[in-house]
Amino acid sequence: MGGAPECLGEERVMRGDWKVTEEQAGDVAGVRRVNQLAFGRAGEAELADRLRKGCGAIVSLVVREGSEVIGHAMFSPVTIESGERAVMGMGLGPVAVEPGFQRRGVGKSLISVGLEKVEEVGSPFVVVLGHPEYYPRFGFERASRFGIRCAWDVPDDVFMVRVFDAQAMEGVSGVARYRGEFDAVT
Repeated sequence: MGGAPECLGEERVMRGDWKVTEEQAGDVAGVRRVNQLAFGRAGEAELADRLRKGCGAIVSLVVREGSEVIGHAMFSPVTIESGERAVMGMGLGPVAVEPGFQRRGVGKSLISVGLEKVEEVGSPFVVVLGHPEYYPRFGFERASRFGIRCAWDVPDDVFMVRVFDAQAMEGVSGVARYRGEFDAVT
């Protein structure tokens, strides 16, 4: 992959009639609110703010109910350092759905559309740090099966990868490094 995506185009409609669109400038407060509600703390909301300001290569998607943001998913660059070689892909997170709208397909729609967009622009992989019973439905597998480990000390079953381009990933193993903005999440 020559680089991470800068701009990703049109909106999509998924099952359940949830319209997934790219985040707009007017969505920032709603994205912040939904992340704080979903996580019960400000860390992920602040992370989204830092990534938005510091990284032009993010994919940030929202779902609205009327004019209110009720769901948000963000993808940002991740590098797997493999010996002298580094391969750039994307990391999924944060993903947040307003508690009153959880288990209704909002998160599924956000993740599905985001994965399609990231694959379309040529990312060879996406990593996620998340629930081991949820993310496999999107094609994620334990990253350790590919010799990939997280830069942070996390349980093996919660760090997963979805490979889009097996050829680009052939022989790639090593440490997956998220952007520095992640280091400040509290």
